[in-house]
Amino acid sequence: MITTLFSVIICLAALLLILVVYIQNPKGGGLSSDFGSPTQLGGVKQTTEFIDKLTWGLATTIVVSAIIMSLQQPKPQTIKKTNPQSQQAPAKDAPNAPQGGR
Repeated sequence: MITTLFSVIICLAALLLILVVYIQNPKGGGLSSDFGSPTQLGGVKQTTEFIDKLTWGLATTIVVSAIIMSLQQPKPQTIKKTNPQSQQAPAKDAPNAPQGGR
């Protein structure tokens, strides 16, 4: 249930992040340049700041959701190692070793 929720959040944030990155233009154009001159209140500067904050927020959402989702995964079971000599049965046809090292 939690994994599904975080998977949906990651997918939605990734799609929105793609759209936000397409809106941005590294050379100063893009959607923010369509809102008028930089001297206007609520113009390009505030739009650029909003898009920048939205980009970082969506990226942070993806990273945090992925970390939380990975921490929610069940831990693998550990296998206890035992001494193989204590569990090994002697061979039926093997000759007995002499006592006292002779």
